[in-house]
Amino acid sequence: MRLSLLDRSRTRHGYSEATALAHSVQRAIDVEHLGYHRFWVAEHHAVPGIASGSPAVLLAAIGARTEQIRLGSGGVMLPNHRPLVVAEQFRMLAGLHPGRIDLGLGRSLGFTEPVRHALGRLEASPDAFAQEILELRDHLEGSAALTARPTGSPEVPLFVLATGAGVDTAAALGLPVVIGGPFLDSSELPDRLASYRRRFRPHRGSIPQVLVSVDALIADTDEQARELALPEVWAMARSRSTGVFEALEPVARIRAAPSSDREARRVERGLDAAVAGTAGTVRRRLDELLERTGAQEVLATGVTYDREAQSVSDRELMHLLNG
Repeated sequence: MRLSLLDRSRTRHGYSEATALAHSVQRAIDVEHLGYHRFWVAEHHAVPGIASGSPAVLLAAIGARTEQIRLGSGGVMLPNHRPLVVAEQFRMLAGLHPGRIDLGLGRSLGFTEPVRHALGRLEASPDAFAQEILELRDHLEGSAALTARPTGSPEVPLFVLATGAGVDTAAALGLPVVIGGPFLDSSELPDRLASYRRRFRPHRGSIPQVLVSVDALIADTDEQARELALPEVWAMARSRSTGVFEALEPVARIRAAPSSDREARRVERGLDAAVAGTAGTVRRRLDELLERTGAQEVLATGVTYDREAQSVSDRELMHLLNG
């Protein structure tokens, strides 16, 4: 079982947004030493709580400070870009850091309507997304009419970040699929994954691969782990009311803040959904998830305000899966 990590460069109360990028670089260095397989970063535009809007730029910085861990995007939101430009960016990364670069692709547009207008894209159908992936793959493989440079770069594997129709897209194109969020608890998930494996059309010898993305956090007790999960869950619950996804807050500050009954219920549901607990609790929940999905890899997404506690959790999660 492979263990990888997705870091979204979450901002923290009391720290600059630029510091969030430095935190991401340092976390990549740390988890490489722990033996993580991949370190992925994200693309979000004009979101107050997330500092990373350009995965390729951040990956270049991380690549310069690491040596072996695979680096990639979770993901590049392809509708926001022209496929040729993405191919050039990731061919450059592959040339700079040979054999280490992945390219995860998503279909989401901007977080808000003003952002979608600024990006120049208001919709992205599953069919259009699939066509853009094909165009991007042609550029990466050197079969397009134009040559993306630099030539001679090592292969850049593609992954599809998916729910619903995205799983079908991955199957049709012969690509690995990354699933997470509420889709993991969906009643349709088993049928979707069975269909993915059944309808998978190999490309250059590819085989079906499933990665599961989970908010996993480990602490000495289940209650302490829920406290670690609270800052991210709180930010998500608040965003449903305010429309703003805010920086991570210290737990004490969250506990002192007023909240409505509706927000409190959302927080409890979010904490219940997080894979947060002791090593035994997390192992049990991951085993259940892996049995239900047949996944070959866990992409951990857990994040908290306390960076020292986060580092301990990252280390314990690796020990857990290695054990």
